[in-house]
Amino acid sequence: MFDSSIGAGSVLMPFGGKTQMTPTQSMVAKIPVLNGKTSAVSIMSYGFDPYLSQWSPYHGAVYAVVSSVAKIAAAGGDASGIRLTFQEYFKKLGSDPYRWGQPFTALLGAYNAQMGLSLPAIGGKDSMSGTFNDIDVPPTLVSFAVSVDNINHVVTPELKKNGTTLVKLDIKKDNFDIPDYEDVLKQYSLLYQAIGDKKVLSAYAIGFGGIIEAVSKMAFGNRIGVCLDNNLTLSQITAKDYGCIVVETENPDSLPFRHSVIGRTNAEECFEFCGVKISMDEALATWTATLEGVFPTSTKKAETPVNTKLFDTNDIYICKYKVARPKVFIPVFPGTNCEYDSAKAFQRAGADVETIVFKNMNANNIRESVDKFAEAIRSSQMIMIPGGFSAGDEPDGSGKFITSVFRNSKISDEVMKLINQRDGLMLGICNGFQALVKLGLVPYGDIRPQTDDAPTLTMNTIGRHQSKMAYNKVVSNKSPWLRKAVLGGTYAVPISHGEGRFVAPQEWIDRLFANGQVATQYVDLQGNPTMNEDYNMNGSYLAIEGITSPDGRVLGKMAHSERRDTDTALNIYGDQNQLIFESGVEYFL
Repeated sequence: MFDSSIGAGSVLMPFGGKTQMTPTQSMVAKIPVLNGKTSAVSIMSYGFDPYLSQWSPYHGAVYAVVSSVAKIAAAGGDASGIRLTFQEYFKKLGSDPYRWGQPFTALLGAYNAQMGLSLPAIGGKDSMSGTFNDIDVPPTLVSFAVSVDNINHVVTPELKKNGTTLVKLDIKKDNFDIPDYEDVLKQYSLLYQAIGDKKVLSAYAIGFGGIIEAVSKMAFGNRIGVCLDNNLTLSQITAKDYGCIVVETENPDSLPFRHSVIGRTNAEECFEFCGVKISMDEALATWTATLEGVFPTSTKKAETPVNTKLFDTNDIYICKYKVARPKVFIPVFPGTNCEYDSAKAFQRAGADVETIVFKNMNANNIRESVDKFAEAIRSSQMIMIPGGFSAGDEPDGSGKFITSVFRNSKISDEVMKLINQRDGLMLGICNGFQALVKLGLVPYGDIRPQTDDAPTLTMNTIGRHQSKMAYNKVVSNKSPWLRKAVLGGTYAVPISHGEGRFVAPQEWIDRLFANGQVATQYVDLQGNPTMNEDYNMNGSYLAIEGITSPDGRVLGKMAHSERRDTDTALNIYGDQNQLIFESGVEYFL
């Protein structure tokens, strides 16, 4: 549900691999810049095991620090440059010395780890009472680790190839199970070197579930099988070896850090150990079923097959009014959050952009904003309504605030002049798509009252906001916006919406497909339009993701094609660039 793609700066999405089932252990994001490009990234992780902390607050704090550092090292970060901050949460202390001893012991453990690793903590959250009547929280000290590095040094956790070797980076510990911090830093430094030399394909810091958890989650993303070494024992593959890291490599002998071989990858979609095989599907079902009854990810509705064809035509609208450098008007409304991504996408494509905020604090602000909008449209060749949550998506339907503004006669007149007299283009994504539908610009091509039988967008079938990468297939080449995309091509594009389900009567559905107005559809990994909610996240009828006006010059779509840039979503597989903005600019050249 977290909107991780906003800002077109997420280097790693929360879940990666072709199935988006390998969880990332660290948040990696490009340092945001308003103009220009950057290769600098921030890396953030955390460490905490409530069971370990309950057994020993000292060890719990030590390994909270070590685990947070290990995750950054596994993501390709330099452990020596990490900074820490702590979140503490303990039972009400009162006058019991034992209760007072727990947070003090935890702080000593964290201090020991900091001094051993030479990593300072900046700030922190004060301890809070975690007691309700006679119920206490376990001793809690969560370590958050932050580092800065270069995008070229980031490694993703999903397994990459069949036939590779899996090794375990080991760290030394003393008789009290406390890490040898000098050795930890040395091993992580050598791992950093190996990652820089491109000897590491993927890496995952071992945590609560031991080697079994690590290799399983690494395998889920690309459904690559794992055969663990039969020389390992059950206790070895289930041990909470915090600080140790599983590494995938093609040449284990080239690795500079101390390690032991634990297994190999293979093409068979299963996990194998000492003659026991567990299928990938069984393991996935067991893992994902834990909270399915509490927080469902699917409505479990029967999936009807989607049988639709590509619309291939040479009848693509040609602009009669050429412009060397077209101008795009991007309106910004209260709740809009994609205007920066949209502007950058058009600027990269070669357009000039004018962005104006619609001010609504008083009647005079509104009048001034209407005049500015009309003037901006008059001098533009394109209008792009960006995504977001205009007016909080309330009441009863998103995009209504945008719609009411565009129905103002001054603005609507200029919109129709742009379309009918100057061969202009219009694009609406997510919230903007919702506005285009409510205005009638899609599917009709003009602004008109909405009728009861008109296509519309409504609440996702799951009943809540969804945010992940969707696979979109271009199924029509009628629109100038899709001129540079591949007809039949599949693209990985982020979605983030609560009301993205496209619904329409059957006669409308038939008409849209017959006219080539269905531009894009949600598809599965094989490129087939589907009602499966893992891929058609909102349950749109016949998997419709985007539609156009009759001549294709107005395009509305739910997936955020603007939320891509160089080095974003590195753990997502497939082409992420639909070339929509480049196509829009080229239309005028």
